[in-house]
Amino acid sequence: MLDFLTRFARNRGAVVGALLLAVVLAMAILAPVFYPDSPWDMAGAPFRPPGSPGFVLGSDMLGRDIASGILHGARVSILIGLVSALVAVFIGVTFGALAGYYGGWVDDVIMRVTEFFQTIPNFVLLIVLVALFSPNVVSIVIAIGVVSWPPVARIVRGEFLAVRVREFVQAAVLMGESDLRIILTQILPNVLSPVIVAGSLLVATAILLESALSFLGLGDPNLMSWGYMIGAARTVIRRAWWMSVFPGLAIVLTVLALNLLGDGLNDALNPRLARKGRA
Repeated sequence: MLDFLTRFARNRGAVVGALLLAVVLAMAILAPVFYPDSPWDMAGAPFRPPGSPGFVLGSDMLGRDIASGILHGARVSILIGLVSALVAVFIGVTFGALAGYYGGWVDDVIMRVTEFFQTIPNFVLLIVLVALFSPNVVSIVIAIGVVSWPPVARIVRGEFLAVRVREFVQAAVLMGESDLRIILTQILPNVLSPVIVAGSLLVATAILLESALSFLGLGDPNLMSWGYMIGAARTVIRRAWWMSVFPGLAIVLTVLALNLLGDGLNDALNPRLARKGRA
């Protein structure tokens, strides 16, 4: 663990990403403390610029506090991003593990299904899936997970193909252990590093996808999110630039933090690849 933290700390970008992400998480956790009222409530006069009394980041066309919306929106965006990434990782690990362990026709079928999903643009498929159901947080999370799992499946499949021929796996087979036990206890723990890295990057992708859906009006209408705030501000961007700029900065900084964190995890969990990259 100490070696991992040391390697991670050597990557300055990763440290910056971790600090940025910590700030965003603190915003999400402390949102009810700083702004106990609902972000949908009218807090004052509309179109108040940043720095106005009572409005640190200004207000929107309905007098709602932009700062309150950003802090409460952080909870929604991060939660959707995290749960969507977990769904995608679960599906990807399941399919990738089956394809890599069994090979043969199982591998062929799963890889053809994976290629089918990869031939369809993610965002187009996402819009279709969300439009088929009433837009709510559950359908959005499931839809993002469904369109995001193929890269994880390919990574896990490749790792399983490499690890399943190792001596300790063959020894477990000879001892009569079940396939499920071998997959879960022998192979999967040895392929978690790339899965963790891919999962951290999927959180950033999920946040962007949810923001794009909300911008188009396909987000959950009962939840305040950064994408919804930008979408609501697009018609008055010339009059009230702050309504879209501040939520946009929140998205950019969060996604940047997650990508920097993913790079740092990749270097810390795969030190040999990091040394080759620097060479």
